Amino acid sequence: MKEMTPSGILGTGHYVPEKIITNFDLEKMVETSDEWIRTRTGIKCRHISSENENTSDLCVKAAKKAMEAAKITASDIDFIIVATITPDYITPSTACLVQDKLGCKNAGAMDISVGCTGYVYACTVASNMVSTGMYKKILVVGAETLSRIVNWHDRTTCILFGDGAGAAIVGEVSEGYGLLSAELGSDGSLGNILCIPAGGTAKPASHETIDSGDMFLHMSGSEVFKAAVRHMEFTTLKAVEKAGLKKEDINMFIAHQANNRIIQAVAKKIGLESEKVLVNVDKYGNTSAASIGIALDEAVKAGKVKKGDIVVFTGFGAGLTWGCAIFKWN
Repeated sequence: MKEMTPSGILGTGHYVPEKIITNFDLEKMVETSDEWIRTRTGIKCRHISSENENTSDLCVKAAKKAMEAAKITASDIDFIIVATITPDYITPSTACLVQDKLGCKNAGAMDISVGCTGYVYACTVASNMVSTGMYKKILVVGAETLSRIVNWHDRTTCILFGDGAGAAIVGEVSEGYGLLSAELGSDGSLGNILCIPAGGTAKPASHETIDSGDMFLHMSGSEVFKAAVRHMEFTTLKAVEKAGLKKEDINMFIAHQANNRIIQAVAKKIGLESEKVLVNVDKYGNTSAASIGIALDEAVKAGKVKKGDIVVFTGFGAGLTWGCAIFKWN
C-alpha cells in the first residue's frame, strides 16, 4: 500500500467587499436595533458585494492572496475546490469560473455545497487528495454573496449575513504536520430548518415563488442554534480523540462565525479558555462557507497561529451538515 503524504495549508488569504452595512443602517431598513442585534448575535456590521461583484470575483481576490502567501503561481495549482451556496450560476460551477479567471490551465475544478460547513469539508477533501498523491497543490476557497439570497425585509435573517471569501493553498508538508484528523457529518431529515425552499428542480423559479419569498433563505433560528451547539461540540471532541489529542492541546479554535452566543456556548461545553477562541463575527456577520477561512487568515496574519500549534476548524451549516478538521500548523 502506498504511503500517505502529509498534507496541510501552505498559505491563506481572504477578501471582503468594501461596502459595509452597520446595525444602525439596518435600523432604517427593518424593525430592529443595534442593541438587539449586538446582544443576541455579537454582530456590529457586515460587508456587502457591489452590483458587479459575484462570488467568483470574491474567490479570485482571496485566492491571489493565498497564492502569494504560499509563493506559488496559477500554473502550480492542479485542482480547485470552491465551497459555496451562492454560486454565480447553477452551471457552470463557480470553481470553473475561478479556474478561468486565475488562468489555472492545469487544474480540475469543482464546487461543494454544504452551507456553512463548506470550508471544513473542502479543506478535508483537498488534504486527502494531496495525501493520496492525486494532486500537489489545491486551491480551496469558501466564498459567499449571501446578500443576494437574503430577504432584506425579513429582520430575522437579513441582520445576520454578510459577503466574503477565505482561501487556502493545500499541499505537501513535513512529516508530523498538517491534517491530523477530520470528522464530517450530516442529517438531511432536518434540512428544512435552514433552506431556500425554491429555485431548484423540486420547486422551480416562478412568479409565485418570487412573490412568496421562497427564493430567499429561510431559517428556524432557535432550532438551528440548538443543533449547531450540539453537533459542533460532539464533532470537535470526536476529531480531537481521533487525532490522539486532548482538548488541552488545542492552541487555536476557529468555529464557524454564525453567532457569538453559539461560539461561546460550544467553547464552554468543550472547556476552552477564551484566549484560544477566535471571534470576528462582530466585523463580518455570518459569511457561511467563507467564515472560517476569513478568520484563519486573520489569525495567521496577526501572528496568532505559530508553527506546531494545534488549530481546530469546526463548522455547522445547511443540509444539515457539520464537521471538524484538526491541523498541526506547519
